[in-house]
Amino acid sequence: MACTAIVGINWGDEGKGRMVDLLTESFDVVVRFQGGTNAGHKVINENGCFTLHLLPSGVCRKGVMNVLGNGVALDPEKLVEEIEDLQGKGISISPDNLMISERASLLLPWHRELDALEEARLKDMKFGSTKRGIAPFYSDKHQKKTVMAGELFYPDAIRKHLEGLREWKNLILSVYGAEPVKEEEVEAWLNDSCEKIKPYIRDVRSYLREAQDDDKRILFEAQLGALRDLDYGSYPYTTSSNVLAAYAPIGSGLPGAQIDHIIGVVKAYSSCLGEGPFVCEMQGKEAERLRELGGEFSEKDGHPYRVGPIDLVATRYGVQVQTATEIALTKLDILGALEQIPVCVKYRLDGQEIDEMPFPAALPKCEPVIEYMPGWKCDISDVRNWWDLPEEAKDYVNRIERSVGRVVRWISVGPERHSIIRRG
Repeated sequence: MACTAIVGINWGDEGKGRMVDLLTESFDVVVRFQGGTNAGHKVINENGCFTLHLLPSGVCRKGVMNVLGNGVALDPEKLVEEIEDLQGKGISISPDNLMISERASLLLPWHRELDALEEARLKDMKFGSTKRGIAPFYSDKHQKKTVMAGELFYPDAIRKHLEGLREWKNLILSVYGAEPVKEEEVEAWLNDSCEKIKPYIRDVRSYLREAQDDDKRILFEAQLGALRDLDYGSYPYTTSSNVLAAYAPIGSGLPGAQIDHIIGVVKAYSSCLGEGPFVCEMQGKEAERLRELGGEFSEKDGHPYRVGPIDLVATRYGVQVQTATEIALTKLDILGALEQIPVCVKYRLDGQEIDEMPFPAALPKCEPVIEYMPGWKCDISDVRNWWDLPEEAKDYVNRIERSVGRVVRWISVGPERHSIIRRG
């Protein structure tokens, strides 16, 4: 199990953070290989409850090296805030357990503002951006209009580079009627947040190559899920990077890595934050109850998440594009209060039932085909053995296995690290 990836199978928010936090007991290195602060990984363990946006979910394990790879949208300001927040809660974070790739591009002072300006311009056509600057960042990166973290060690060169970028970006800001970014704003950003992250910046490629040569166990951590992948998700309602396990070697800094295991994380029901097609979405009292049971509300502002039954069409597709070798099923305990459990088994498109994910443009026309399974109507949060689960709960898990063609190896029955059932 030298190289393993933990990835999302659906729309994100599947519980990847809690699985990384759990499984790091068997790994030496955890690498975030894409994404930025636009999603949160929640972990609960003996140290407390933490929501991680940029930091890899292995930071609570002693002896684990946490790496931010070159594919990450590195926001120095937000990273410093996150580090200081966790340090204030007793978590040790230093260059001994955290490193940043010198090739990671920095999210610049204007990216968040541009994100908000474009969402405002789109009005009813908006994509549901978190306004964390992710889309403008990745757009600029592919235009070669960002700076790399390693440039911070070349002060004259980076200032000249940033001045050219600032001049160019102010032309774009003027189109929106926004105030230009001043030179002193960029200088303050350099002297504050950027200075604080410099001790963590290293040659990650060399470190990971040596770690692999030393037979260290490496875990790649993704953000969001397959339906949010830039190329294979429900475009254009996706993120702006590739969230698939296939991208992990490139985005981590170990391009030659061979991934032995890909753990796909699936929630026992569906949830979705943001705009775009969500075929299995529930409405009304049924949705309200599931949302309350699962606590599906934004921690930031209490905004309710969209919810629905498990979507076997989307889940099977996510398993395929992630090439998952095994499944971790989370939040099974939440369904214990339901008399009957809805399952989206197919889509209905133009009068025909389909069980394969259609082209994104067809998704708004799809309707869910729902079947119901009997609920187990009891609390399973204390169960730690597969054979102790109610038969109805085992039937539900088995149906998911048959549908996606992969073994459910872990079953989460609570948010805590120890609230897990391991199979095989």
